[in-house]
Amino acid sequence: MSDPCILCVAITGSVPTKAANPAVPVTITEQIESTHEAFEAGASICHAHVRNDDETPSSDPEKFARLKEGLEKHCPGMIIQFSTGGRSGAGKARGGMLSLRPDMASLSVGSNNFPTRVYENPPDLVDWLASEMRTHEVVPEIEAFDLSHILQAIQHHKDGKVFGRLYVQFVMGVKNAMPADKEVFDFYVAQLKARAPEAAWCAAGIGPNQIVVNEWAIAAGGHTRAGLEDNVRLDRNTLAPSNAALIKRAADLCEKYERPVATWQQARDILGLRSA
Repeated sequence: MSDPCILCVAITGSVPTKAANPAVPVTITEQIESTHEAFEAGASICHAHVRNDDETPSSDPEKFARLKEGLEKHCPGMIIQFSTGGRSGAGKARGGMLSLRPDMASLSVGSNNFPTRVYENPPDLVDWLASEMRTHEVVPEIEAFDLSHILQAIQHHKDGKVFGRLYVQFVMGVKNAMPADKEVFDFYVAQLKARAPEAAWCAAGIGPNQIVVNEWAIAAGGHTRAGLEDNVRLDRNTLAPSNAALIKRAADLCEKYERPVATWQQARDILGLRSA
């Protein structure tokens, strides 16, 4: 298999703290430095959240603007993908940074259970976020936590609600949501290929499932995500020293399956993104 594999680094997220792993980048400066290391290790997409000084999640557009400026300077060409996830804000505040025109933004098209709460994505908010992405020419990465989200993403794309090429990420291993199950994974890949053959896809695993799902995705010809947002450890007894270390593990799997790691230029072409 010779198709390039896109590696996405999920640098911070909304949950992991320095108490869990001191390598979690919280400040904008830390995020830029951590992303630069991961970029050099092979990541071509940066999936970014921002935090307040006390490490709580934020949706402040000014923080996103400073992060975007720093990434464009220090990681030229890298695909910048902002999170519109529900832990960082409520309602339309979740999309307040879309006017900054990042290359991509995450988009959840349905609700589901998380470990201790409902992750709410009501249809009117989903439609508004998708509309903002169309207005600012931001390509969504659909984050699918359930089969219904995959089917909904395909329908949204057919209806013209989703800007650009359809790109779906299977998020596996969140408690109370989609399990990290190989039969389920294979089924989802088959369904997306059958129902939306022009779509590209990615997969992410949470916690110890990260490296497992990385390997499934790479072996199956898809793209994959790694990083401290999803997993703070290399193994049960060893904290990951950096985002770059987790990307390096995924890059090593690409070598195992004889797939080149996509350059940022190749990643932009595969996803139909505008030039850097």
